[in-house]
This record gives sequence, structure tokens and C-alpha cells, in this order.
Amino acid sequence: MPSQAPGGPTLLPPRRRRSRKWLWITGIALLLVAVILICVRIAILRAEPILRTRVIETLSTRFKSPVELAELHVSIAAGLHVQGKGLKIFGATDPNPSQAGVQPLLAIREFRFNTPLRDLFREPMRVDTIYVDGLSMNIPPKQNRQQFANMRRRGGKMSIAVNQFLCTDTKLVINTLKPGKAPLVFDISNLHLIDIGPSKPLQFQATLLNPKPVGDIKSTGMFGPLNETSPRDSAIVGTYSFTNADLGTLKGIGGILSSTGQYGGTLGRIEVNGQTDTPDFRVNISGHPVPLHTDFHAIVDGTDGDTYLEPVKARVLHSSFVASGKVEHLENAPGRNIQLHVQMSHAEIQDLLILGVRTDPPIMSGAVDMTTELNLHPGPDDIADRLQLKGKFHVLNGHFSNDKLQKKIDDFSLRGMGEPKLINKAPEIVVPTDLQGTFTLNRGMLSFSFLHFEVPGTHADMKGRYSLDGNTFDFHGKLRMDAKLSQMTTGWKSILLKPVDPFFHKNGAGTELPFKITGTRSEPHFGLDFGYGGKIPTEKHPEGGARE
Repeated sequence: MPSQAPGGPTLLPPRRRRSRKWLWITGIALLLVAVILICVRIAILRAEPILRTRVIETLSTRFKSPVELAELHVSIAAGLHVQGKGLKIFGATDPNPSQAGVQPLLAIREFRFNTPLRDLFREPMRVDTIYVDGLSMNIPPKQNRQQFANMRRRGGKMSIAVNQFLCTDTKLVINTLKPGKAPLVFDISNLHLIDIGPSKPLQFQATLLNPKPVGDIKSTGMFGPLNETSPRDSAIVGTYSFTNADLGTLKGIGGILSSTGQYGGTLGRIEVNGQTDTPDFRVNISGHPVPLHTDFHAIVDGTDGDTYLEPVKARVLHSSFVASGKVEHLENAPGRNIQLHVQMSHAEIQDLLILGVRTDPPIMSGAVDMTTELNLHPGPDDIADRLQLKGKFHVLNGHFSNDKLQKKIDDFSLRGMGEPKLINKAPEIVVPTDLQGTFTLNRGMLSFSFLHFEVPGTHADMKGRYSLDGNTFDFHGKLRMDAKLSQMTTGWKSILLKPVDPFFHKNGAGTELPFKITGTRSEPHFGLDFGYGGKIPTEKHPEGGARE
């Protein structure tokens, strides 16, 4: 029984006193839990409007522009989880007037983030990572980019601070008002942005989906800080890799390309140094895979996509060449317009024939010098049909791989020197051929306005055309030989031809005859062409002087 102190209240045993103490503690704890649950309930009810207001307030403050947010949903099952849809930020003008309706500067299809619930009531609210899907950025034309300056942060309350953005399915559109230029569009499958502080560069990791040739370009670098008044002057630096790009997606060529390099400068003038390797590069019209390696230095205008190659050094098999020029982005045209000046001074004609002609082995071998202007217009047609060339070449000491053709050349040489008796009797010799001329290539047809052919004792000037598929071989011109007509044969034929020697002895040559080469590349036919009434082509030779 409880004891009673003399003249005082009854005292409870110690065990009962402790029980009552814990009852009070439990009651207070339950009350606190109830209060917390009520607060959480209130937070749940108010979180969505609070956050929606903060998101709009933050973006409106940052960009000084109208902001729309279609949906915002909040849950606290595991901290604060926020998901939104239909976010749009508009500028002072329409950045892309070519599209119907007013286009936002920035649009996000969907975004989400998680943060501890307590951060909802902080100023500013801290968020580590925001996940963004379907981000579209419209950069206005150069003439309208002053609005970026108007968007610059000028005080105001920033209600949300974010450490990084992870973006998927991103599209960057750089617009222009320049006639003949279409907006430059970049599709970025994955983009990781890290904001390392105000007025400092933005770190990024990006994977760009290259449509043609199909492949992923991975790039890591730093951009900015953004020069709002002149975005093209914003700094950028980084590295890139482009691997397993299938050139077969470009109609007319094939092979698997890889490229690596680094870049730096400003957005309006990005200097790129890189290299490419395509171990199985091929042109479909020939079908012969060859190794292609290039080292290049390029200047890229990141605001319109125009690229200036200064220069490209390339190697195919045993041949090398240097190219310089530009790659332009045109309005309403699939792909790019390529214009290059190509100089070959250390090349072999057989390497070029392997690359561009179906015949195997190549019809000719020997060193070649060539200069040409290359134009590749955009379009859906095969590259061989879109490629245009205009230039000059010189093959020195060339030899033909076709035995029948080389035998005819050898016989021409012996007759031209007045040694027909040596035909089929002298030890087998292969005379070198000097070949030079001017040419154009258009829609798979090589046309020669001047073609000079020379072997010991004989030279020819001609013009004609020749198709890369080998089905057309059509040349007409005049042969000049050192020997007289009667000296080019033996026996009674020689005697019969002596009276006509004076008729063919002209222009300083022992004999001048009209001739033609027709047929196909694999089966050429040589013959006299007395019906040929064309003028002998005249061309200034690379060494100087002229032939007529």
C-alpha cells in the first residue's frame, strides 16, 4: 500500500511515479506528431501553388520575360518530388518567324526534381539536379539578339538555386534573317549542364545525334559566360569524339568513319583541330574500299553552321592532297553545300582510279599532279551525280594496265619514230606516256576540253568525254608523228605511201592524222577519223608555252 508521510500527502511508489512520467511524455509526443501531420498536410495542400509561383517568379526574374507553366504536380512520398509540363519562356520578339505562331525562346516538354521537404521553405530553395526532357532553345537572329541584354539579371529575388541540369531530347535552333540561309538545328540526345556560379563558364557534357552520317558526337567542354549583347563573342572550349559513323547514310559513298579533336574560341569563330579515319571508304560508282585519313584545321561559325576548312590534309592509299574551302548551310536544302580547292602534288593516278572508277585493275598508273575546284551541292541524289569538278592534271611517265591498250601505245610510238620493223620483233618494251589536260566532271561524266597525249615519236591533242561507269569513251583529235607516213610502215605499203607524204606532212610534223578513240574503257577502239572537222584544242601547258 502507498505510504503516507506524517501530516502530508500519500507518497506513490517510485515505479508508479516513472509510469506517470512516461505517460506525459508519450502524450506530448503524440501531440507533436499530430501537429507535424497537420503541418505536413498544410504543406501538401500549399506546395503546388508555392512551387508554381516560385518557378514562374524565378524564371521571370532571370529572363525579364513572360513565362507559362501548364502543369505542376507535387508529392512528398520520398522527400519533395516535383514534376512539371509545358514550360515556355517568351522573348520580346518571335525568334523564329519562319514557323507559324509565336515561338518561345525556351520550351520544356517535361521536367522533374527531388529535394528534402525542409528545402521548400528556404530562401533560396536549393535543388541539386533538375531532369529535363524535350528542351527546345530558339536563338533569335543576330539582329534581334539585343533582347538577351534585356534578360540579364538585374536584382530581384531568385527563389530556386540549381546545381546541375540533366537534359534528354534537346534541340538547339539558331535562327537567321540572312537570305538563302535556313535556321541551324542541333539535335542533342543527352546534355549535362553544371552551373558553377554567376559570371563564370558553364560546364557541359553533350551527346549530339548527327543525322548524316548517322552517329553520336560526344563533347565535353565549357561555355561562357554568355555575352548577352553579342552571343557570338561568348567563349567556348572543349573536345569531341565521333565514332562508328556510317557513311552509307550519305547516298553514293560508304565506310565507317571515326573522328577526334579539340576546339576553342568564341561561338562566332570556333577553331577546330581534328583528324578522321575511314579504313573502308568507298564511292559506290567504283565500289573499291580504300583507307582514308585526314588531318584538318577548320573555322566554324557556331551561329549559322558555316565551316571554313583551312586546310584539310588527306591521304588515300599512297596519295596525299590538300584541300581548302567552305561548307555552307543553305535554306530549304537537305545537307550542306561544299566548295573546295584541291591541290594534289604527291599522288598516284592509280589510287584515284581505284577510288573513282569501277575497272579493276585501274587502267593507268603513274605520278599525277592535279588542281581542281570541287563543288558538292546538297540534295537527295547520289553523290556521284551531285559532284562537280573543274581543273587540270598532268600524269608523267604513265603506263596502261590494259595489255591491248599498252601494246597499241607501244606500236604508235615505234611507228611515230619511223621504226615499224621493230614491231613484234624488238624486246618487249613499255613506253612511258605523258598525259595532261583540263577537265570538268558533271553528273558522272568527265569532259575534256583539252587532252594532250605524248609518247616517244608521237603526240596527240584531242578532246572528248568519258563516263565514270565505263560505258562511254569518245575522243577525237589529231596525231602528230615524227616520221613521215611512208616511214611508219614497211615493204610495198611504204612505197605506195611515199607519194602522199606531202599531204600529211604539215605543221612541223612528219605526219599529222585525224584519229578517234571510241568504245568502252575495257574495249577501246582506235581508228582514223577523216570526218573529224574540229579544231585541234589549244591549251597552255603547266610548264609554260602552248600547243596547237
